[in-house]
Amino acid sequence: MVSTRTALLTFEDYLNHDDGTDNHYELVDGQLLLMNPPRLEHFLIAKFLEQRLDSEIQRLSLPWLAFREAGVRTGYAKSRLVDLCVVTKEQAKDLLGQSAVFQTPPQLVVEVVSPDSISRDYRHKRSEYAAVGIPEYWIVDPMEACFTLLQWEDGWYEENQLKGQQKLASQTFPELILTIDDILDASAMP
Repeated sequence: MVSTRTALLTFEDYLNHDDGTDNHYELVDGQLLLMNPPRLEHFLIAKFLEQRLDSEIQRLSLPWLAFREAGVRTGYAKSRLVDLCVVTKEQAKDLLGQSAVFQTPPQLVVEVVSPDSISRDYRHKRSEYAAVGIPEYWIVDPMEACFTLLQWEDGWYEENQLKGQQKLASQTFPELILTIDDILDASAMP
């Protein structure tokens, strides 16, 4: 058997990659990882959270923006597609005319867990987001009906898991009132 090696992509190769399809990829250790389309509930939750965060940003007149499905560089040859992130307007301005892949840490990243992303969201992304110093990481898990709040403390994430009517205590959005029940209700069709 003959073994052939595929050349690993650099981060710059990833930014310029176009295979002529509508496929979405993450870059993991120089290799493209095809992302499966999420379930409708996933989109509804991400949209609900984006709307809530946009409202809070506007209410507080913060110089921030919330983006769905942007990229975040998490290492030398790594980039993740996030379900939702909050960045400064300056970070967004730096990307005008370029791929929407942030190379500096967002203020907040939110991932909605899907059946095929459990390990990726809870384990791999958690360690990568910690390594680049993302101050706050939310994991919304509709399958387990829980919300994991990870906040950067002394070089590591402190974890707080919420269920039901327990209220989110975000450092990034301290006045935001939100529960996992509120979030899960958003995934139900009206």
